[in-house]
Amino acid sequence: MASTIDRSEIAFFDLETTVPTRPGQGYAILEFGSILVCPKKVIELESYETLVRPHDLSLITTLSVRANGITADDVVSAPAFADVADKVFDMLHGRIWAGHNIIRFDCVRLREAFAQINRPPPEPKGMIDSLPLLTQTFGRRAGNMKMATLANYFGLGKQSHRSLDDVRMNLEVLKYCATVLFLESSLPDVLTGNNSASPNAIIRNRSNGRTDVDGPGPSTSPPSSSRNDDNQISPLSNPIFSLVASSAGEQAQQPVKPNQAQPNPFDLGPLVDNIETEPLQSNDVMEEEPSTATQSNIISESNEFLEPDQVSIPSVTVTAVPYFRGPQKMQILHRDAPLQIHCGALKVRFGVSTRFVDHAGRPRLSFVVDASPNLCSVLDACDNIAKRFVDSDSNSEWRPVVSRKPGFYNSPTIRLQLPTVAEGDGVRWITEIYQKESLPSASIQRIVFSRYDVAELEQLIRPGSFVDAYISLDPYDYQQNAGIRLVVKKLIVDSN
Repeated sequence: MASTIDRSEIAFFDLETTVPTRPGQGYAILEFGSILVCPKKVIELESYETLVRPHDLSLITTLSVRANGITADDVVSAPAFADVADKVFDMLHGRIWAGHNIIRFDCVRLREAFAQINRPPPEPKGMIDSLPLLTQTFGRRAGNMKMATLANYFGLGKQSHRSLDDVRMNLEVLKYCATVLFLESSLPDVLTGNNSASPNAIIRNRSNGRTDVDGPGPSTSPPSSSRNDDNQISPLSNPIFSLVASSAGEQAQQPVKPNQAQPNPFDLGPLVDNIETEPLQSNDVMEEEPSTATQSNIISESNEFLEPDQVSIPSVTVTAVPYFRGPQKMQILHRDAPLQIHCGALKVRFGVSTRFVDHAGRPRLSFVVDASPNLCSVLDACDNIAKRFVDSDSNSEWRPVVSRKPGFYNSPTIRLQLPTVAEGDGVRWITEIYQKESLPSASIQRIVFSRYDVAELEQLIRPGSFVDAYISLDPYDYQQNAGIRLVVKKLIVDSN
């Protein structure tokens, strides 16, 4: 097994997995591929690729084969993950990890696989996730920023969805993006067609794909040297490191002062935080004692929420969120404003579920309610519009927002999500939750939870109870699954 000392190579890696076909099923690794790249010359030093036999071959369904082409026959004689764990650990541990969307998917799957064999997982000394990185630095010029789209943008061929091929394509995409950004920063006037400015003008900062150019005149900033004093190539001068450094913003472009601590170019913490918390942002938790109010007061504070019969279907559109730092994010608009709906008197069919988890492994809490015909009409229409918006080359399976089970077609249901967010070492709710008291006062009291307690929430949201929900519609297209999540911003539970 590899030692724990840091190693200088960048480990690009990719996993191919099964695609779950039912809630809570989980993923099984089918293939691991990795290359070690010299950070000074950006060349491949070593490669490793292996198929992996899952513990249950029936997990390889038609949907799984459609995603990556790996069949049960391909892996029936392959080693189990436990048999290749030492090599995987040796390739990754103590190195900088790189890949496309690895923070939200591949890293999570790796940890799950090592946990299943009771082994500690490898740990990186840095992380380069090219999905949030390129989304921030390269912008939306290449569309949805999926690897297949980026490869097509640069004419690199079709993505094979096999680990080693995808890893090498990832490296080439980074090289191309870094080259384009270098040219843009070096020749802004030529590339933008503005020939009247001084050829000595330089880029001072880059934000959301926009560039700010100094006026005419020679630059007084020290030139960007590709070598340091000992005539060795500086790591921060190669294309990959330059791309990472550019994501640190204007601070990364300032002159280096002696003995001054510099930001870690591999720290993608701000980008990850943005991915994990967006769009589930809300007001801070109230610290004071719960206050009482009337339902009309709460609704008046939420006048951006429409009743289902107030929604004009021809006015509903779907668009990409501009300048979003992370995977492509869609939004549903109604007359150019985010569509949010007030759903009154929803009967709870199934109580709080913790079967689903997010990319960080936190429970994605939800519960199921009956849906009225007018609400179903609106959601079905939004479903169709959002489904058409998803790229035609997407391999994702669309999951309808309204569920109609065989034999219960006239009893449609919807799943409402109760988002959470990390807070220190714990988790807290984001949804504002109120409880409606019994008649005659019918006052509404804000509930402030002292701690994250799912059992306490289960006692509040019980099958057969009624709730008023103020929801936003959150379209997603992630890891072969697409659809619309109904995220609860405010919830009023009828105590009767």
